[in-house]
Amino acid sequence: MRRLLAEHVRPELPRLVAALICMAIVSAMTAALAWQMQAILDRVFGARDMAALQMVAAGTFAIFVVKGFASFGQSVLMTRMGLAIVSGLQKRLFRHVVGADLVFFHDRSPGDLVSRVINDCAQLRDALSTLLTNVGKDALTLVGLVALMFYQDWLLALIAFVAFPLAVLPIARVGRRVRRLARGTQQQTGGLATLLDEVFHGARQVKAYGMERIETARADEAVDRLFRLQLKSGRSRSALQPAMEVLGGLAIVAVMLYGGHQVIAGARTPGTFFSFITALLLAYEPLKRLANLNAAMQAGLAAADRIFAMIDLEPAIVDRPDAKPLSLQGGAIRLEQVGFAYEGAAERPALAGVDIDIPAGATIALVGPSGAGKSTVFNLIPRFFDPQSGRVTIDGQDVHNLTLASLRRSIGLVSQDVLLFDDSIRANILYGRPEASEAEIIEAARAAQAWEFIGTLPQGLDMMVGPRGAKLSGGQRQRIAIARAMLRNAPILLLDEATSNLDPESERAVQTALARLVQGRTTLVIAHRLATVAAADRIYVLDQGRVVEAGPHQELLALGGIYARLHALQFRDGEAALDDGAAPESLPAERRRQAQG
Repeated sequence: MRRLLAEHVRPELPRLVAALICMAIVSAMTAALAWQMQAILDRVFGARDMAALQMVAAGTFAIFVVKGFASFGQSVLMTRMGLAIVSGLQKRLFRHVVGADLVFFHDRSPGDLVSRVINDCAQLRDALSTLLTNVGKDALTLVGLVALMFYQDWLLALIAFVAFPLAVLPIARVGRRVRRLARGTQQQTGGLATLLDEVFHGARQVKAYGMERIETARADEAVDRLFRLQLKSGRSRSALQPAMEVLGGLAIVAVMLYGGHQVIAGARTPGTFFSFITALLLAYEPLKRLANLNAAMQAGLAAADRIFAMIDLEPAIVDRPDAKPLSLQGGAIRLEQVGFAYEGAAERPALAGVDIDIPAGATIALVGPSGAGKSTVFNLIPRFFDPQSGRVTIDGQDVHNLTLASLRRSIGLVSQDVLLFDDSIRANILYGRPEASEAEIIEAARAAQAWEFIGTLPQGLDMMVGPRGAKLSGGQRQRIAIARAMLRNAPILLLDEATSNLDPESERAVQTALARLVQGRTTLVIAHRLATVAAADRIYVLDQGRVVEAGPHQELLALGGIYARLHALQFRDGEAALDDGAAPESLPAERRRQAQG
């Protein structure tokens, strides 16, 4: 909490000072109300003075008016300050998460990340509001009332508060337990968010496999675990209430006995006694809130631990101090003796001594069994990861020495898992280049074979595509992704199984769009279906992280190695073999003619 106050409260200091002034006024008015009791009993009722009654009534009304306006000012200022602090923290956390390495997202579920940005920040907001309000308003009120009590009778004040230090040890113990339970509650909240995210996004699979009952049981169990943790936390927070009530009762009884005896003996006036009792009763509620402050703060402290633990994670993939923008000359890419292993799998490297040469403007394909390292090669080019050995260069420039912005601005990506945002078609295409004009958007959509269906929609480019593009077919989503890449107009293109899982008609449309997209660009293609890469300039075959074969399609078939075996497996059921002249539409016409010739 100290870190939060130091890093995020400082910009709000003017509002905090103004709020504290309002709190001081509220506290002073509360103490003045207790002081009024002495005047009412001694000057009004004791002396039977009508003029004094009118003055006391007017003064009491004025006290409430001033207290009301000061309370309003304090509430508005504290609410504004608390919301500003937490919204600033949410923005900071989101910027950090978005800027994190790709491995950061591999190790964490989306539900947990959402929980930290929303639920943990909400917990922290509540704790911060409680802290600033209680420490400010309640503490100042208590100080004013206690000062009045000591002014009236210091011995009676000591009697009233002598028992309260006994509550210090239980307060500390309860606080530790609440913080431990709060951590578990926040972790369970993240787990529940992850489960709901998976089920809602996988609704089609849930229904297809008839798993509604199983998923409902899983959700029920997760909710029940969260309920039990929250119940334990609530019980722990309430554990101090009996002790505070007992101690408060003892204090009031002791004051009544001693103070009442003094009044009967004539040592003090009834007005002074009842003014003291009023101050004690008014101080009781702020004192209870301050006693419960430690427990109330623990959930916020646990949330702060989780938030700052994430903020403190430093990304490994960052610009070097001497990084330079990419000076693009054609887009030639080279992987030179590249070695890479994922964290925790050093004994099973994803790539080992890989050499790949991608000339400027050429189309190069990567094929091989699952787990061969194809996707890892893709991830190294835009520096989603850094190799542990060797280097990756573009036009002779080591990507490690380039600014990330200039590097990634030069690369377009179209993958099999198309991600469309819950926004309009226009916004999803513009994601490739937000500053593009309307004419450029339409031109990109036409080139991607997407305008033929966009033009038939009532809202056209303004149609909302739904979560992850759910309102569009697979082929339509793929063509929107190609239009996005067209608009970006990057000189380097990465295609990851861009035509997989499509029906024949959609595949033909996507292949036609891809044929236009790859023209004049350095293109690297991942493919499991060999029919899509037969006309590539060169094919690299990877197996267990190594390049085991390389060459044109016909040459690799003649070798009789892994590529030839994969080809035979795919075409053994009578499909048109590539060496019999079939060439994919996803490559430029001249390359198709070369493959057929």
